[in-house]
Amino acid sequence: AMVWVFFSFFGMIPFLFEGVLSSVTDAFFESMSGFTTTGSTVIRDVESASHPILLWRSLMQWIGGMGIILFTLAVIPMLNHQGGIQLFNAEVTGITHDKLRPRISQTAKGLWLVYIIQTVVLCVLLWLGPMDVFDSVCHTLSTVSTGGFSTKNISVEWWNSSYIEIVLTIFMFLGGVNLALVYKASLGKFSALFKNGTFNWYLWIFIGLTIMCSISMWYNGHYENWYQIAFTCISAITSSGYSTADFEGWGQFAVIVVMISIFFGGCAGSTSGGAKIDRIVFLLKNTKNEFYRVLHPNSIIPMRINSRTVPNAVVTKVIAFLCIYLMLVVVGGVILTWMDIPVFDALFSSMSMIGNSGIGVGVTGYTGSYANLPDLAKWVLAFMMLIGRLELFTVLILFTKDFWSK
Repeated sequence: AMVWVFFSFFGMIPFLFEGVLSSVTDAFFESMSGFTTTGSTVIRDVESASHPILLWRSLMQWIGGMGIILFTLAVIPMLNHQGGIQLFNAEVTGITHDKLRPRISQTAKGLWLVYIIQTVVLCVLLWLGPMDVFDSVCHTLSTVSTGGFSTKNISVEWWNSSYIEIVLTIFMFLGGVNLALVYKASLGKFSALFKNGTFNWYLWIFIGLTIMCSISMWYNGHYENWYQIAFTCISAITSSGYSTADFEGWGQFAVIVVMISIFFGGCAGSTSGGAKIDRIVFLLKNTKNEFYRVLHPNSIIPMRINSRTVPNAVVTKVIAFLCIYLMLVVVGGVILTWMDIPVFDALFSSMSMIGNSGIGVGVTGYTGSYANLPDLAKWVLAFMMLIGRLELFTVLILFTKDFWSK
């Protein structure tokens, strides 16, 4: 947890030296937003920032997407022992973590290899479109990490290109897939994708939310291109935070769909934020089992995920995680309303920060900015970004009495 805080303080130095941000609060918020791949910004005029600053913002997201500690595990062999496994589990998102290779450093290198290949391919594809080389590099680093920092004030909408939107939609979708599955698919094992129940849930949730949002917009007289709706939905699900339009103008149902998408998040083991679809599947299956137990009290029903039986301890931890997650969203929202931020805007921002999405509505939305918030709110939201990126327990355990006792 302290490594991420230290790097965020280190990351804010260029913003202060360049004069892009004048206060430590704003610089730390921007840096934490970068490393946690949240993508919310307090720079009012991004286009006036120098190229080195814009590249630094994107580079922070690229490193933070896979993880600072995971990068260290890949390059420092001495961390291959038990401590390395604990660090790996603390930073990589998800419920359980499969080792791709016998040694933890080999697993880290395998994941980074997939990550780098995705980066190179996307950069070339964007460069072939209307983007120049610099914008292609910056948006590539922000997309594969599902970060969302852009070099333009109005984000991807500036190019008004269906080609860019479709390409980014595909790679944001990949950013929400477990990197271990992408690694297996890159070795020719494509069946591993569709045999994975969580991936199928992820695919159908994306399709379902896109269709529901499209029907709602058509019913309310809003006619958008299908790829803009798909772009917005996958941007929210994977916590990328890119925008091509003011989704608040699509109606209240669209806003709720985006909020639900932020909560779901992508698959565990991906660079996306949110509660993770794996945990949602756990919750639904456990709920189904509990209904069955009401009718058959003496029955013993094992929880199975991807044909594997899950221990009760894991199920309990997942339920605890989701309860704490929602409690933190509410607590964060209440703290923001104490600072005179509208209730819905506060809850949405709280959900967005802990989900590392960066999307805002109202005060922090399309026509607003996180720069409008008071300094105390920015520190609170920066802390929530950290909690969300390290998946609650790694940070919150520091505030328990048992952690400090011998």
